[in-house]
Amino acid sequence: MSQSDRIKSFSEFFPFYLTEHSHAANRALHFIGSSLALGFLLAWVSTEDWVCGFLALVSGYSFAWIGHFFIEKNRPATFRYPIYSFLSDWKMYGLMLTRNLEIRKES
Repeated sequence: MSQSDRIKSFSEFFPFYLTEHSHAANRALHFIGSSLALGFLLAWVSTEDWVCGFLALVSGYSFAWIGHFFIEKNRPATFRYPIYSFLSDWKMYGLMLTRNLEIRKES
C-alpha cells in the first residue's frame, strides 16, 4: 500500500477497524483486556506501583493480539495505525459497554 492509499482520518479508519473485529470472541477478548487495563491503571494511580502500569499495557495488548492472531487471523491495525487503533479500541469499548455496537460483516 502506498502512502497515498493510507487512511487519513479517524472517521475513515473506524469502519475499517470494525471489519478487523468481526468475530464476537475477538471483541470479547478486547473488552476483557481493556477492562483489565483500566483496573491496572487505577491501581497504578492509587499505589504508584510501576508494575501496575506495566500490567495495564500487557493485559490490554495481549488479549487483543490473541484475538487477532488466533481468532480473526489478521494483523492488528495498531502496527500500521497506532493512534487511530488506540482511539478505536476505546470507542469500541464504549459502544460495547453501552450495547450500541453494530458490526456489519462484509459480503
